Amino acid sequence: MQGNRVIGEAAIRAGCRFYAGYPITPQNELTEYMAENMRKADGGTFIQAESEIAAINMLIGASAAGARAMTSSSSPGISLKQEGISALAADELPAVIVNIMRGGPGLGNILPAQGDYFQATRGGGHGDYRTIVLAPASVQELADLTMDAFDLADRYRNPVMILADAMIGQMMEPLVFRKPKPRDYDDSYILKGAGKGRSRFIRGLILDATRMEEHNWKLYRKYQVVADKEVRHEAFKTDDADVLIVAYGTAARIAKGAIKRCREMGIRVGLVRPITLWPYPAEAIRRFSEKIKTFIVFELNTGQMLEDVRLALNGAGTVHFYGRPGGVIPTPVELVRFIEHHTKNS
Repeated sequence: MQGNRVIGEAAIRAGCRFYAGYPITPQNELTEYMAENMRKADGGTFIQAESEIAAINMLIGASAAGARAMTSSSSPGISLKQEGISALAADELPAVIVNIMRGGPGLGNILPAQGDYFQATRGGGHGDYRTIVLAPASVQELADLTMDAFDLADRYRNPVMILADAMIGQMMEPLVFRKPKPRDYDDSYILKGAGKGRSRFIRGLILDATRMEEHNWKLYRKYQVVADKEVRHEAFKTDDADVLIVAYGTAARIAKGAIKRCREMGIRVGLVRPITLWPYPAEAIRRFSEKIKTFIVFELNTGQMLEDVRLALNGAGTVHFYGRPGGVIPTPVELVRFIEHHTKNS
């Protein structure tokens, strides 16, 4: 099944009953899938909004009313959604946002890239808030992490982003849809109408400075819990590695091909693949520095996750970077040449 469609099917199986989106390549198959299939789901609603800004704001209302809600777009469309994502975080409303990345900046092109790492992991919008970011590297993970995204959004009452790219969104691979977990969400957070009680409301506009500060610290404490409990990564051939590649998503798939070739040449290379880009697996990378001193960060950009790797290592090792931005997809052989050059000279 194609990656973009897998996200839609996994979302529906996970109980997503509200989707609002706006067309943009290379994620249109997801919007198309939701248009066809949300109406078949019990209580499902699909809206093609008039803009990306409208779509994200529709999620605010749907989530406040208790729906499992999702939107999707690609890089410049996600830029337009940033104010709404900040509002979801401020209002502590669960929602899932899918970004199938393309080349940038600006309108860029429709080819696979990873130039949205800063935007996703640094908040993107204004204020002190965090978005949980999941980075799948296969169609199977698109299915699994989409279901996980809804559970995490509910658990922490926070937006969760699925950050993939055009290659993973367009590729077709076999997969198995797992059985989703029953929804566990306290209905006291849902606005159902006042009835005979006092009026209830959700707001992120807090004009009193002291109360706004208290709200920020409350959010901060929640993010600390997320950082303690929700870090995910994959370690691949790291037991005897002398060199460690750090890569995620499509770049990690290419890296695995390069590692196979390197090991055939006698170069012992391993991989750490962050699955959560926020919270970032900094501690796992730091632990590897106790036995490995050469690190290669590989991304489809000019060096964004590179900053997080350097922060994690804090000088404990030599960090090299290899990147191809703008939609260029390098081959494993190209990465092998880079690894070979830097291991010979290290």
